[in-house]
Amino acid sequence: MAVEDNKWKPPGDDDEDDEEVDETAYKTARDAVLFVIEVSPSMLTAPPPSESKKADTDSPTSAALKCAYALMQQRIISNPSDMMGVLLYGTEKSKFSVEDEANGTVSYPHCYLMTDLDIPSAEDVKALKTLVEDEDEFGRLMVPVKQDVSMANVLFCANQIFTTKAPNFSSRRLFIVTDNDDPHADEKAAKSSAAVRAKDLYDLGVLIELFPISRPDREFDKRKFYDDIVYSQVSTDPEAPAPISGPTKASATADGISLLNSLLSNINSKAVARRALFSNLPLEIGPGFRISVKGFIIFKRQEPKRSCYVYLAGEKAQIATGVTTELASDTARTVEKVEIKKAYKFGGEQIFFTPEEISSIRNFGDPCIRILGFKPISMLPLWANMKPPTFIYPSEEDYIGSTRVFASLHAKLLSSQKIGITWFIARKNAAPVLAALYPGPESLDENGLQIMPPGLWLIPLPYADDIRQNPEMTTLIRAPEPLIDRMRLVIQQLQLPKAKYDPSKYPNPSLQWHYRILQAMALGEDLPEMPDDKTIPRYRQIDKRAGEYVLDWGRELQEQHEVWLKENSSAMAALSIGSKRSAAAGDERDDGGTKKKTRVEEVDDAGMKKAYANDKVGKLTVAVLKGWLEGKGMDGRGKKGELVDRVTGYFENK
Repeated sequence: MAVEDNKWKPPGDDDEDDEEVDETAYKTARDAVLFVIEVSPSMLTAPPPSESKKADTDSPTSAALKCAYALMQQRIISNPSDMMGVLLYGTEKSKFSVEDEANGTVSYPHCYLMTDLDIPSAEDVKALKTLVEDEDEFGRLMVPVKQDVSMANVLFCANQIFTTKAPNFSSRRLFIVTDNDDPHADEKAAKSSAAVRAKDLYDLGVLIELFPISRPDREFDKRKFYDDIVYSQVSTDPEAPAPISGPTKASATADGISLLNSLLSNINSKAVARRALFSNLPLEIGPGFRISVKGFIIFKRQEPKRSCYVYLAGEKAQIATGVTTELASDTARTVEKVEIKKAYKFGGEQIFFTPEEISSIRNFGDPCIRILGFKPISMLPLWANMKPPTFIYPSEEDYIGSTRVFASLHAKLLSSQKIGITWFIARKNAAPVLAALYPGPESLDENGLQIMPPGLWLIPLPYADDIRQNPEMTTLIRAPEPLIDRMRLVIQQLQLPKAKYDPSKYPNPSLQWHYRILQAMALGEDLPEMPDDKTIPRYRQIDKRAGEYVLDWGRELQEQHEVWLKENSSAMAALSIGSKRSAAAGDERDDGGTKKKTRVEEVDDAGMKKAYANDKVGKLTVAVLKGWLEGKGMDGRGKKGELVDRVTGYFENK
């Protein structure tokens, strides 16, 4: 029994001939984030009043909690396996675990574990929302202690939380939000103890990231204390979220800069995960000359994900598990997987293959990137990009010195404006791809922070089989130069800021609307009335900047159209007469003066069998297929594809 490719397959029901994936290079990327927020009189003080509409109104502690609340809302949908927690320090009250509360003991004085490190639930989000919005609840809990709090004790508390709650996570991060740049100014022993506790966290694989809060009258100075606590370290896990590049910019509470927006902006930049497509793949520059690289998916379309099916007909909701069963079409007998063979059509016949034969046919060698030669960048056309590119970066795991060779290759390609043409096999049994090895420069934002690191891009190129037939060339009417000049003025007025598209400024409105509805239903909030769509054009601004130019272009278009009609009046008249004559000749009439209907061409059994044998059934018209099927007593209704399937099924079952 032969089975063709199914258009729908449930998860986990992959065929044996799928590309084999190296499981050692793939693992579930899970992130654990613990907010550590200071509670002190200065952190609870709201900024001074300002006439600016964008001025802050929240105290730094309140803004940090709102930031944690916003991030928790984001993660509960987009990263449902990640953990989040909120630890307050400097509070009068102390709380670490349920056991401590029951026994009346205090494990970590003046540390209050507001939300334990765990996968966020709707109840956790509601509790944090209540704390943020309820002033009485906020004031009851946010009572700062009068004496100094040991940072070594705070870091040790965080160490215990990560050790017990997230011992095997690929990424663990500690976000410290404070405005105190020197908590132990006169205590060298306390500083030394805190540095030791920070080193313990780094040895555990926890990355500490600082969100310093500067005051209008005092800048936050990391050199006093936090340079010994926070230092640059990148996780060795390619799936781990990347820390922000360079020094963390201090959040200011003046000059119209919103503290909350600044914190959210920083954290969103840190929360981007790096998706590894392959690890330690050999890049062959020449015979016997190899380095190892890793590949990352930088751009990937995000869509709403349905994590499971739910059965609601019972007493309570239950997760439904899908089961697929293959049935024989003639006897409805259950067909076992071992009975099914793979086949492909050729000349109307089914050609069968064993799994071993299919695997052998698909094997084009071991995974690798092999450079075949070099070409100028100008020879790479825009239309040649077949699929999203893969960003590759060097790895020292298999070949020592890969980073130096990779950097030299990148610098040479960039300076010479060249691309490499490569033979690319991503993983075992994957189809080989011809790809352009494109050098990408480093990209920085206005603050000098790195947006995109320097590296090489693999851009899949089309084969000859992938290029479709060009449409027939038609005579195009070229716009006259005055009309082009008018439109040039319109385009110049409507350019994007800095004349480039910044995707970070345009969230997917459909995706965000889905998440917003899902969040409102999960948290029992009022459903929003309409989505926040930042892709809608700003019509008033467009009219203000380009309205007059558009009207000028319209008037010019009218003038040019009238000129064109005068210059081509004779040709238009001849074309009109010719069209009428063709229509008159096509209307054949019988003796009674009525139009004759064109008789539908019919195909007999021999002709249809010949069309089936030559795989040309799909080229017959719907009327022919319908007439033949009805002549056989079969259903002639439906779309053309359904009619073709019925005809081919008739001959296959004979």
